[in-house]
Amino acid sequence: MELCFATNNEHKLEEVKKSLARQIHLLTLQQIGCYEELPETTGTIKGNSQQKAEFVYSTYHVNCFADDSGLEVEALHGAPGVDSAFYAGPQKNHSDNVQLLLRNMQGISNRAARFITVITLVAGGKVFQFEGILNGRIVEVPRGENGFGYDPVFLPDGFSNTLAEMTLEKKNKISHRAKAIEKLTKFISGNPIVDG
Repeated sequence: MELCFATNNEHKLEEVKKSLARQIHLLTLQQIGCYEELPETTGTIKGNSQQKAEFVYSTYHVNCFADDSGLEVEALHGAPGVDSAFYAGPQKNHSDNVQLLLRNMQGISNRAARFITVITLVAGGKVFQFEGILNGRIVEVPRGENGFGYDPVFLPDGFSNTLAEMTLEKKNKISHRAKAIEKLTKFISGNPIVDG
């Protein structure tokens, strides 16, 4: 089965390729001729995920899925949330985002946070959504060189290493995106409606 993953993020693409079931042939946006920026204007993670997938399906007529993810910090009332990629500005710079987060967390003892991913699959004109959550806490100093985004400051519950200190293989066993992808894969395997 061919499915387009509606993302321009190479890191996400690499993670998902390693997680997807073998029966799924992953197409990139470039392979279907999409070079434009996908819309993300709903103000919610769930809404943005659906908006991107529906845009690609209606414009390029290919079964596809899109994800939207965010880091929600309890003490910051869920921020950066849907604005995680743009937290420090439109440049989408990972390091700037992390530094702003750490500044905003200075002096705060409650470090609880969670990563959330919502994947929207649009296949045969029908919409399906899958959610993955990873609970953890924000460390005070970035640790590790792997991963991307907020991985260097996110310590998953029950682990002594941040996501950036883990190998991609280990991260893919526990991450929010991996959990959502696992649900997507199981759904596709058991639902012939999305074939073709």
